Amino acid sequence: MASSSSSRPRTWRYSVFTSFHGPDVRKTFLSHLRKQFNNNGISMFDDQRIERGQTIAPELITAIRESRISIVVLSKYYASSSWCLDELVEIFKCKEDKNQIVMTVFYGGVDPSDVRKQTGDFGDVFKKTCARKTEEERRKWSQALTYAGNIAGEHFLNWSTVTSMIEKIARDVSNKLNATVSNDFEDMVGIEAHLEKMQSFLHLDDEDGVMLVGICGPAGIGKTTIARALHSRLSSTFQLSCFMENLRGSCNNGPDEYGLKLRLQELLLSKTLNQNGMRKNHLGMMRQRLCDQKVLIVLDDVDDLQQLEALANDTNWFGPGSRIIVTTEDQELLEQFGIHNTYHVDFPTTEEACKILCMYAFKRSWAPYGFEKLAERATELCSNLPLGLRVMGSMLRGKKEEDWEGLLHRLEKRSIPKINAVLRVGFDSLHENDQTLFLLIAVFFNYAYVDHVKAMLADSNLDVRFGLKTLAYKSLIQLSINGEIVMHKLLQKVGIQANKSQEPWKRKVLTDTDDILDALENDFGCSGSLMGIRFDISTIKDSIEISPRALKRMRNLRFLRIYNTRWDGNNRVHVPDDMDFPPRLKLLHWEEFPGACLPHTLRLENLVELDFGNSKLKHLWKGTQPLGYLKKLNLTASFYLEELPDLAKATNLEILDVSQCEGLVEIHSSVGNLHKLESLEMGLCSNLEVVPSLFNLASLELVGLVGCDKLRKLPDIPPTVAELTIVDTMLEEFTASIRLWSRLDCLIIVGGVIPSVFWTKPHVVKLMVERSGADIERIPDCFKDLKSLEELSIFGCPKLVSLPEFPRSLKVLWVHNCESLETLVTFPFDSQIEKLYFTDCLKLKLDEAEARRIIVQQRSCQAFLPGREIPEEFNHRAIGNSLTISSNAFFGFKMCVMVSHISEMDNAFDVELMCRISINGCPTENCIFSIPIRVQSEHLAIFKTGTTLRKDEQFSEILFEFSCSSQDLAIVECGVQILQVEATNSELLSETDDGSLSDESFELDESPVEIVEDLHGSLESYDDASRLETTHDDLFPPTLFSFGF
Repeated sequence: MASSSSSRPRTWRYSVFTSFHGPDVRKTFLSHLRKQFNNNGISMFDDQRIERGQTIAPELITAIRESRISIVVLSKYYASSSWCLDELVEIFKCKEDKNQIVMTVFYGGVDPSDVRKQTGDFGDVFKKTCARKTEEERRKWSQALTYAGNIAGEHFLNWSTVTSMIEKIARDVSNKLNATVSNDFEDMVGIEAHLEKMQSFLHLDDEDGVMLVGICGPAGIGKTTIARALHSRLSSTFQLSCFMENLRGSCNNGPDEYGLKLRLQELLLSKTLNQNGMRKNHLGMMRQRLCDQKVLIVLDDVDDLQQLEALANDTNWFGPGSRIIVTTEDQELLEQFGIHNTYHVDFPTTEEACKILCMYAFKRSWAPYGFEKLAERATELCSNLPLGLRVMGSMLRGKKEEDWEGLLHRLEKRSIPKINAVLRVGFDSLHENDQTLFLLIAVFFNYAYVDHVKAMLADSNLDVRFGLKTLAYKSLIQLSINGEIVMHKLLQKVGIQANKSQEPWKRKVLTDTDDILDALENDFGCSGSLMGIRFDISTIKDSIEISPRALKRMRNLRFLRIYNTRWDGNNRVHVPDDMDFPPRLKLLHWEEFPGACLPHTLRLENLVELDFGNSKLKHLWKGTQPLGYLKKLNLTASFYLEELPDLAKATNLEILDVSQCEGLVEIHSSVGNLHKLESLEMGLCSNLEVVPSLFNLASLELVGLVGCDKLRKLPDIPPTVAELTIVDTMLEEFTASIRLWSRLDCLIIVGGVIPSVFWTKPHVVKLMVERSGADIERIPDCFKDLKSLEELSIFGCPKLVSLPEFPRSLKVLWVHNCESLETLVTFPFDSQIEKLYFTDCLKLKLDEAEARRIIVQQRSCQAFLPGREIPEEFNHRAIGNSLTISSNAFFGFKMCVMVSHISEMDNAFDVELMCRISINGCPTENCIFSIPIRVQSEHLAIFKTGTTLRKDEQFSEILFEFSCSSQDLAIVECGVQILQVEATNSELLSETDDGSLSDESFELDESPVEIVEDLHGSLESYDDASRLETTHDDLFPPTLFSFGF
């Protein structure tokens, strides 16, 4: 789990070096400060054994350089000592060279202004010391005192007692020391972000009370690792600390409750007080030994309330400022104990996850050449779970590419025992009913919504509400804000594996092909316990004949999902005409159903979801059927379907999808009265002629009408619509209704050429690619009135010449195969545009420089457009797929890559460009650009990264390496534009050919920029900017600060 930085944090010998004048403070202030530091676990350099002289001793120079923090105690006679002044010069040298922290204390009656200006009594003392010194010595000392006086420190006169001031100084030192993690965890990806969040939960500045904080998340997410890193970082700032690891199961056996608590307390006190074998004879010893101590205690992997009652039942057991951290998978346990201050650990991002895997597989945070895609596959297989990434990476370490392929192929079908054992613990601890619910989610309802699952299990003996709450509390599922149920991929495998390990007659679900074949062909294993079957028919070698009575015997079967992942056109399942379905079916999903109509034995009154995609159906049923529970009806790509049945009684229907039903002529009039309908997809119904009015459907949000060539007019669409797909022939009627659609945020317009993105199955892509369009030449100007529009796509309009002004809300604009397009309107200043795609819009390639300029100069968006030359804005260019530049100041890069197709692109939707950026040989960032569709000419991809380097850092060599996931595309040329200064108006000043900074509206020469950056660097150390005094106020006009320096 390596970080992306090549530099490793320093190891400091001392926490603090104190510079002081001994006679002023040694026996008073300094002795109390040293005692406070000792109590807080802060190491301070002791100079009492060093013999004083006229020049600073080498030991002191070494001590200053090896201390993380220097505290300068500026007393009345501090400046009388050339030794002290030399120390001060060395301290500020270390601040500049080693990023050392400098703190100041103005002791006695010393005023910061007198130190800064060397005036008053302090100045008189300084002048006497300088009397016989060289001009160079006087200059260095004076400059160092000015720096010290400008640092906002603790002023003795502002405090009522010295004790209070010393306690505040100790807290500040502790907080600054906590800003860096110990070396043990320095290479862990994302650890810093976790620790920063955790420290915000701990409220370390509050030293009066005791606080309990939880860390919660699923098994393998990294809770223990975060707690260990936190303990490592913070333990030195507490008087005592203890990490009680792996408490899980400690309550399962052994003595009675009293004896259990006594044993756990003995263990904690032994660890905390470092006294092995400690024996206790009563439970009051915890309070006796720890009530006056500031302690940090981590209770790891707690799974029983008794553990918390034994070890942290009363905050009075611990001294003021103590913190107790509890890690657990069970959020309910924390709530029962009254811990509501809980950090929920999130999964790492995909980029972070890949770095974690690579650290264990390659001992570095990136994959070597040739392993990039394999590393991505392995990361996806682990679904970003840190435990899985660690185990997977370790298994793959040192293996060749072909070995990776073989192992990943095997692991895609089987779970890894080491991971499975850890994740299985949570499942095994569940009640039987909750295990059943877990299994059903794993097999059928991952990413389903809570209400949908409740409807599916309404007549079962499962308490779904309580069960979901239990699974969420135990971190086995996540419940999103909008009610979506999410189970991790590896936990899904755990549930399926646990189900397979049961005896056949006890199983709730069948997923294994051999078991399912036995059940369907031979009536084998059909018991009352079976609730669901999930059957991938592409896994069978030969066709099968389903027994007519096989399903009926499964009297409790509620969920039947039969699907085909191969799409080879072979019909492997033969259904008898007299086949009986079980009476309690809730979910019937049967892809490629071979029958022309549904068996009359199918009872519809309990069905919630009916899915017959790619079926041979011509009719569903006759007459009006009881469909009160039906929420989803999917008939996608049922090419032979001739009619929809009467859906008048489907009063709860929410989703109706008849897209690609080419034989369908009419949408039944009953659909116009389905007031809960949210989505109606009719795209590519090439013979559809009649659609009822939809205007009264108050819940309708999505309507799809692409490819409905025979539909003479746009149906009446309700004002609630948010996503609409239409053909260009409907634009005139669309314009007339535009004022009604205030919620429309996604609009797709398709002309005479329909791209393959609309086809659901690869083998039907070429069935229809051209139609008779309206040949529109422009988009109506009224589009700017769609104030909620965020995504607009325009496909296959070959005569479209110009695009109008768009609303400021627009974020994504995709124009495809509009070969005459040449005119764009400049986007408004406050445009929110994020992505601009102009794929196969060939006139933009060479002819229209102004349109290209509008696209290229969008400040923060991705763009993809035809082109054979890297634009001149990208003034660092190279032939091929890599280039190297040098810079010592930048706020990011804009990159441009020219790609050319080598052959017909078979994979239209999974092509990615990647840029790997390395600074001084160390990889820092991988940027991904997704190509949305196949292209047949040279195109330019433009994207941006946020990698930054401040001006005061070292001169850097930056390498950009570009690669493509498809062998059908070649990278011909690449270019980079350095973004150096970010202004408040979000415009980025770019580096011109002569190295100056400019945009179209103003220019800055180099010197003012450097002055302002130097000032900013000084201000970073001030708590009170008013302490700054300078005679050059005219150099820093307020307007310069608005540029973000």
